[in-house]
Amino acid sequence: MASQALGATPNRWAERLRPLLQEQHPWQKYLSLGLSLALLAALGSKLSSIGLAGLVRGVPASPVFWIAFAAYYLALPASEWLIFRRLWNIPRAGFAALLRKLVSNEILFGYSGEAYFYGWARRHAKMAAAPFGAIKDVSILSAVAGNLVTLVMLALAWPVVGQVAPEFHGRTVALSAAVIIGLSLALLAFRHRIFSLSRPELRMIFGVHIGRLMLTTLLSGVMWHSALPAVSTGWLVILATLQLLVTRLPFVPNKDLVFASVALFLIGHDGAIGPLIAMIAGLILLVHIVLGAILTLAELATAHRS
Repeated sequence: MASQALGATPNRWAERLRPLLQEQHPWQKYLSLGLSLALLAALGSKLSSIGLAGLVRGVPASPVFWIAFAAYYLALPASEWLIFRRLWNIPRAGFAALLRKLVSNEILFGYSGEAYFYGWARRHAKMAAAPFGAIKDVSILSAVAGNLVTLVMLALAWPVVGQVAPEFHGRTVALSAAVIIGLSLALLAFRHRIFSLSRPELRMIFGVHIGRLMLTTLLSGVMWHSALPAVSTGWLVILATLQLLVTRLPFVPNKDLVFASVALFLIGHDGAIGPLIAMIAGLILLVHIVLGAILTLAELATAHRS
């Protein structure tokens, strides 16, 4: 009886929510406006706390670093644009909406960007009549793909950690792997009741996410190596694995800053790796602030004219 109730709950809630989510309601406009105003307030708060002078002094001059940095930053919205282009044939303007989604998730709180993007998709009803299921499936598959890539990186890092940083070896890595496997198995167990899209569409989305994660992991290593060529490959593998683990945390904004804080705590302030990661996190935050302000003000201006 308990298992039947558990299995029926997602479908029952989906049936109740579907009419509300598929119709245009005034609250959707107010939700978008509220998220925009909240994002502007958060951007102002972050701008006042960032140390621009120290950040500029530590920026590498290598063009390889900047190419890798730009590609790393744009990888997520670009991959999602490819996905929704296949699903909905979204226009080029959708890329700006996905950039805004990224900034909202990182500055406000996790999944606030999905709420914003849902509102944007509803305003393009001819393009996406029922976007809720697709956005949900894309987010879930992103988490599953991230878990899989993280497990692969944990396997690669296992022997390296024992040599480079033995204090992280053993129970810490095993516990992290167990949590990731448990979450992935839970999602797979209820996959028939969770996902809304067809199997070919789900395979396409999963493949794009896997490719994006492999690319961003490689780009992180390129950034670190171009700024600090003397850093060993072992440390690069450990840092890439740690970064993936931090990105698995749900509802946590500023994951790059969290990663920088964890790295500084584990590595210490004396080495060059910790300050480098902190500098990259500061650069990402600065780009979030600039892009977020531009996109949000442009959207508010457009809404005011309409």
